Amino acid sequence: MSNRLFQGIIHQMSDAIDRTIGVIDESSVIIACSDLTKIGDVFEEAAMEAMNSDDVIVSNDYTFKSFGNRQRPAYAAFVSGGDPDARRYVRILAVSMENIKQYYDEKYDRGNFIKNVILDNILPGDIYLKSHELHFDSEVSRVCLLIKVSDKNEVSAFEVLQNLFPDKNKDFVININETDIALVKEIRPDITEKDIDKLARSIVDTLTGEFYAHCCVGIGTVVSNIKELARSFKEAQTALEVGKVFDTARDIVSYNNLGIARLIYQLPTTLCEMFLKEVFKRGSIETLDHETLFTIQRFFENNLNVSETSRKLFVHRNTLVYRLEKIKKLTGLDLREFEDAIVFKVALMVKRYLTNNNKF
Repeated sequence: MSNRLFQGIIHQMSDAIDRTIGVIDESSVIIACSDLTKIGDVFEEAAMEAMNSDDVIVSNDYTFKSFGNRQRPAYAAFVSGGDPDARRYVRILAVSMENIKQYYDEKYDRGNFIKNVILDNILPGDIYLKSHELHFDSEVSRVCLLIKVSDKNEVSAFEVLQNLFPDKNKDFVININETDIALVKEIRPDITEKDIDKLARSIVDTLTGEFYAHCCVGIGTVVSNIKELARSFKEAQTALEVGKVFDTARDIVSYNNLGIARLIYQLPTTLCEMFLKEVFKRGSIETLDHETLFTIQRFFENNLNVSETSRKLFVHRNTLVYRLEKIKKLTGLDLREFEDAIVFKVALMVKRYLTNNNKF
């Protein structure tokens, strides 16, 4: 659609500018031009120079000026000649093209509309009006996934995801910032949480395995109304934030599976500090060494089973019992008792939360 939009403006301006004028994309292909025979031709190396510069570039007797997204311009206007008039014309042309594209995106682009919805940049009362104007089905089930790419790579994760989800009428891949990409996916009523987890796993495996771009994915809840997409997006953000604190080993975190970690994450830090002081009246949690904490973690993972834990740790059963008695003596909590184990597990999570916030 942009090509036709640009061509219409070029056609109108060609009478005022007595030169060859046009627009190229990031591959240096001419997508609009006052000389129709040149559409489809390629400017060698021109795009690379123009896209990497905010200034006017002169190459092969043509003057270029990029426009569009400031972080990564997708287009450049060009005017034949390299004289001062050509520089002035190309600036005017670039500004005109950028403004008309921005207007078009705001008015007709579905991807831009969805981005405004999930970022709460549109009034709730305008959502249905806009979705009706864009012939957008607002009453189907969708889920929001947030992909955070931690390693900078030559391969664009945004482009990879666009290729993975090419149906732009149902699935929307949205650039949030340099590291975060949102995927708003339309799903069928029979799709389960397990299916969504598999979808997230395929994204991680593709980016990590094929393109060596380390990433993690946060999954919001499924919503049945377009107005609720912002909530699903915020839940995906929360899932990543909570996962970063409490479960750093996982690269896929679902909001529905955060459990008690979500509750702790929402508590005031002052309340958490009071809780730790009450739990560890006899001695600070800091008195427990790394080996002891590792033993506790394995004990919890094996459902408080002494025999199974000792087998997994390759220690004698009596050695494990001695360590548990030592913990009881230091903290007053017997981890073999279910209630004490719960309190200690929550205390460890609270301690991790406070450490992450540099409050403890």
